Amino acid sequence: MEKKPILEIKNYSKTYGEGKKAADNVTLTVESGDIYGFIGHNGAGKSTTIRAVVGVLDFTEGEILIDGHSVKTDSMECKKITAYIPDNPDLYENLTGIQYLNFIADVFRISEREREASIKKYADLFEITDSLGDLISSYSHGMKQKLAIISALIHNPKLMVMDEPFVGLDPKAAFTLKQIMHEMCENGTAIFFSTHVLDVAEKLCNKVAIIKNGKIIDTGTMEELTGKKSLEEVFLEVQDEQK
Repeated sequence: MEKKPILEIKNYSKTYGEGKKAADNVTLTVESGDIYGFIGHNGAGKSTTIRAVVGVLDFTEGEILIDGHSVKTDSMECKKITAYIPDNPDLYENLTGIQYLNFIADVFRISEREREASIKKYADLFEITDSLGDLISSYSHGMKQKLAIISALIHNPKLMVMDEPFVGLDPKAAFTLKQIMHEMCENGTAIFFSTHVLDVAEKLCNKVAIIKNGKIIDTGTMEELTGKKSLEEVFLEVQDEQK
């Protein structure tokens, strides 16, 4: 499979009040078939960057392209081919699970046959089929996370963006998500996700970027970054070097 850039972040910066830069000249490229890990301490700039990528957060400095479309000037085209799973899914709790999934399928204009097949496949895999008729307000945090993941998968995105996707998932659901991520990448999807769990990133990702105080301090393939060390050792070393 020929790789092509799906997500290009070019010299992106975001400044909040009093001149604090939450993201400072961030540049990276995620290609088709990549599982790209974005790691850093709390407050390092991960969520700020992710929210800019998916169009939730406005920005003035830099450029973000999704499959060649500008997030700033062509946001609708970007949203059509992107799926986003936030760190704390905020779902419509007065809907049932199946109503929510059908609503998302309507937004992306997915045919009845396609949506039925996708919903059945992923609801069975994440073991929430029997709960789809229940109100989302009755769901546990883990079930809401599973529903958010399914809603992101049903339109077969070119780019999957996830902020701490494994938080709240039970071990079996986490394993299922990892399998799905591999399957998607084999079919050409690009995945960009943040995580605190370095063991997961090391086993799952082919590329990684480490961010600290809004700046990318190291990036490359997993082999380039780790060599004979663990990702945890590399992460701690580069964090210490930047003090």
